[in-house]
Amino acid sequence: MKGLHIRQSMDGKSRWADNIMIERWFRSLKTELIYINEFRSPRELRQSIRSYIDDYNRLRPHEALNYATPDAVYYASFRVA
Repeated sequence: MKGLHIRQSMDGKSRWADNIMIERWFRSLKTELIYINEFRSPRELRQSIRSYIDDYNRLRPHEALNYATPDAVYYASFRVA
């Protein structure tokens, strides 16, 4: 990797905190959608996950973002002041 000038972005290899945010998100996905529903097909599951992600990003306010949605925070970074 050094020859390609690629640097590891984490504090160290296999640290417990490396994936903490995505692990928390997967926990929400599983407890709020997957475990409480019965899906008839893989296609139905994929569509439900797509809808969950869309709602999570566009409609659901997040305390860590001062109750803004992830999309609002992300797209605001592109606005020219």
